[in-house]
Amino acid sequence: MANAPDRFEAVVLPDGVAKLEYQKDKVPNSAIIKIEREDHTIGNLLRMQLLRDPKVIFAAYRAPHPLQHHILVRVQTKSSEMEPYTPIDALANAFNDLGTEMSLLSERLEEEIQKQQFRME
Repeated sequence: MANAPDRFEAVVLPDGVAKLEYQKDKVPNSAIIKIEREDHTIGNLLRMQLLRDPKVIFAAYRAPHPLQHHILVRVQTKSSEMEPYTPIDALANAFNDLGTEMSLLSERLEEEIQKQQFRME
């Protein structure tokens, strides 16, 4: 198709564009985080991980349009003066937890592959 956008535009971050953009929301302890060059794959994983956090009140994401290659993640946290917990803290914890889960998944997958190879020999 002549008028289709180049596929690399969906994944390659242009020069001068930040991967994450933070915008404070009008609701207390809430923020909207724009994540460039990501789609429903990361959006849904991130939303589910944020909702596992007991200090997160609300977490959702949306992809504004198929030709706009970013997602908007909205996070609201429980926070107090004694125990401050910002949406950025929640997001950082969610990314760290997802990294740990992916490492564990990778290790278990490699173990199973080696078991299968051993059985075939």
